[in-house]
Amino acid sequence: MEAVVKDGIVVRPLAHDDLAAVVAMDTALEGRSRRVYFERRLTAALREPRLHAQFAAVDARGLAGYILARTLEGEFGRRDLALRLETVGVRSDARGGGIGKRLLDALLSHARRHAIAEVRTLARWNHHAMLRWLDRSEFVPAAERVLDCPVRGGEYLPQRDDPVRSHQGEVSPLEIDYGAQSRNDFERFARDTAEVGAMVPGDLPDIVRIDRAITGRNRAEYMQHKLAEAMIDSAIRVSLTARLDRVIAGFLMARVDLGDFGRTEPVAVLDTIGVDPDYAHQGVGHTLLSQLFVNLGGLRVERVETSVAPRDFGLLGFFYDVGFAPSQRLAFVRPLD
Repeated sequence: MEAVVKDGIVVRPLAHDDLAAVVAMDTALEGRSRRVYFERRLTAALREPRLHAQFAAVDARGLAGYILARTLEGEFGRRDLALRLETVGVRSDARGGGIGKRLLDALLSHARRHAIAEVRTLARWNHHAMLRWLDRSEFVPAAERVLDCPVRGGEYLPQRDDPVRSHQGEVSPLEIDYGAQSRNDFERFARDTAEVGAMVPGDLPDIVRIDRAITGRNRAEYMQHKLAEAMIDSAIRVSLTARLDRVIAGFLMARVDLGDFGRTEPVAVLDTIGVDPDYAHQGVGHTLLSQLFVNLGGLRVERVETSVAPRDFGLLGFFYDVGFAPSQRLAFVRPLD
C-alpha cells in the first residue's frame, strides 16, 4: 500500500523505525511499556509480510495512531482468510479526529485487496470506549466462544489433573491405576500418563499428520505458520507434544503474550489442541493441559485464554470439563461487503 494523504494526515504501512513512537504512545495510553510485544510484532511482519497488516497515521506532530493485525488462515475450521485485529491506538490529543477510522479503512482496503472476507477482534465487555468504537466501525458480535481459566500457580484441579476414566468408571489402560501396587508412594496425575515435552520444529510432520486425521485436509502451510507463531512470536515457548507408544499422540500450541487486545497482564493464548484419533479417549488432552498449567504456574502466568467455534460441541465440552468458563472478553467480527 502506498501512503494516503488527506487533510494533512498520512496513512502508510508501519515501519520498524516507528517502534519508539508506537511504544511511547502505547505507554501513555496503558500506563506501562509493552515494548517487547511491539518489537516482536514488527519483526514478525518483516519476516512474514504476507501474514501481517500494520499501518501508521502521521500528522504534523508525528505518529498520531497505529493499527496492527494478523492474517487468520484456518482457525475455527474456516477455509476463508480473515484478519485478526490485535491492537489499535490513537494519540490522546488526536482523538475525535477520525484517526481510528482512517486506520481501519486502510486495514479494510488491505483485506479487500487480498481477498480477505472479514476482520475479527476481542474486547473486554466493560471497555466501553472500545465497544463504542467497534459499534461505530460496524463490528458485530461473533459466533465463537471466548473461554479462559485462571492458572493459580498451576494448583491441582481434579477435573483437569486426575487421570481420565472410562465410561465404566475404570482408569484407561494407558492411565495410572491407583489401586495397583507401585514402588512409588507419591500421587500420579494426568500429566504423568504420557511423555510430555516442549514442542520443537522437527515435530511439524507429526502435527500435520494429526491435523489431517482430524480435519480431513492437508493444512501443512497453515500449521507451519501456527508453529512459527507459537515458537517465534511468543514471549515464552510453552507449546507441548505428548507421546504414547513412542509417537506423538497429541499436541498443544500456545503462546504467552503481553499486548494483544489491550492486555497488560501475562496471558497464555491456547491456539490449537489436537489429539490423534487413534489415541482418542485416552486422556491425551488432559495430559497436555495438566502439564501446561503446571508450566505456566512456574512462569507466573495468570490466565489461559482460548476461542472455540460455536458448533464444536465436543471441544467446548472438553474445555468446560477442565475448568474453563466464558471469558470477560467478547468476540467481534467486521464482515467485508
